[in-house]
Amino acid sequence: MTDGWNARYAPPPTGPTLPANGAPPHPPGLGFSAPPGGPGAGSSTASPWWSDALADPWRDPYAPAQVMLPTAPDGSAPAPEPVADPDAPRRSLAPVLLICLVTALLAGALGSTLTYTYLTRSGFGRGGGTQLGAPQADPSSAVNRAPDSLAGVAKRVEPSVVTVHVTGAIGSGFVVSADGYVITNDHVVETGSDNMSVSFSDGSTAKATLVGRDPESDIAVIKAARSGLTPVAIGNSDAIAVGDPVLALGSPLGLENTVTFGIVSAIDRTLQSGEPGGTTRYYAAIQTDAAVNQGNSGGPLVNAAGQVIGVNSVIRSLSSTEADAGNIGIAFAIPINQAKRLAGDIIDHGKARRTVIGAEVATGNVTVTGARLRSVEPGGPAAAAGLKAGDVITKLDHHVLAEGTDLIALVRKYAPGAVVPIEYRRGSKSATVSVTLVADGN
Repeated sequence: MTDGWNARYAPPPTGPTLPANGAPPHPPGLGFSAPPGGPGAGSSTASPWWSDALADPWRDPYAPAQVMLPTAPDGSAPAPEPVADPDAPRRSLAPVLLICLVTALLAGALGSTLTYTYLTRSGFGRGGGTQLGAPQADPSSAVNRAPDSLAGVAKRVEPSVVTVHVTGAIGSGFVVSADGYVITNDHVVETGSDNMSVSFSDGSTAKATLVGRDPESDIAVIKAARSGLTPVAIGNSDAIAVGDPVLALGSPLGLENTVTFGIVSAIDRTLQSGEPGGTTRYYAAIQTDAAVNQGNSGGPLVNAAGQVIGVNSVIRSLSSTEADAGNIGIAFAIPINQAKRLAGDIIDHGKARRTVIGAEVATGNVTVTGARLRSVEPGGPAAAAGLKAGDVITKLDHHVLAEGTDLIALVRKYAPGAVVPIEYRRGSKSATVSVTLVADGN
């Protein structure tokens, strides 16, 4: 074995020779000859390489190299490369440029469309910046609340609520007939009926005149000079319960078209109010925590069905004067059953009929719990039931009485002709009787 396939040693050359490819001369005394039948066979000069020498892994890297070109199949020289004619006409670039222009326009249009869609959905282009929160609901669906929602009830009742303007005062009221009758408080109109007017929720106004008033019950009726009005729906104040939701509508502090929300917080809350030297008013009122302030007086207290159940009339305040009074979460309304009856009397008869029991009660320094009868009118309802002066009434129709004012307020809540059970104490004995209430003869 040798380090080359079919290697032979040749006589050393007479001097160093440089291979044609510039490789370093082969070490002296070494030489290679082409194998028989190689590319140099048959020629006068032998090739220093055999045909597959480059693939020989045992080839001496210092052996001379020779570039061998393939010959044509017929033994002739290879064909020369074609040369372009400089005078030949060149192909036009216009179609290529046109295609590029159309492609650019289409790409720009597509990009603009995608960008506009993204920016629109993100809030840009609509006066907004970064989209915050969930997408907004359709405004039309937000305005059109369900009729039985609080907003739906307020929307339905507001056209029937008015602001009452009188000399030196402002209050509220509500329409009870299409031809213009309005219920309000007596203390709203007591300062005078000159130049009285009402304003509606749509901003329109109309002249108004006083029909009649009942100072002790704090109910008055006025008439707006307009027809075709929408009256309120009137409910049943005897059917309400503590905890029922209510809305108070009116113009507190002159802020027209105001709606506040609360609940019924008490029923038959007996009150006595009035300035010293003025009219004393008695209420068996509906108590509510809906915000009520000056200017709400005479406005409606409405249940969840949109029915009026009371007339907002009195507020309880820490202030000692009515002028400085403000809402502290307790307000009172006249039950609508009582207000409707009194307003009907005023419209039909020019005055309200006051319900009485035919007895006077002791007030002031009374040490007993209940309503002590100071006197009993002969032939009156109390006398007919067997009551006497000195008797102490402890309950009226199951309502516990703490003092004489409670009896007056509760009796006036009922209509004349009502039959009510009364519990009383005479000395150490207690008894129950039924009393038929009547209208005051005045």
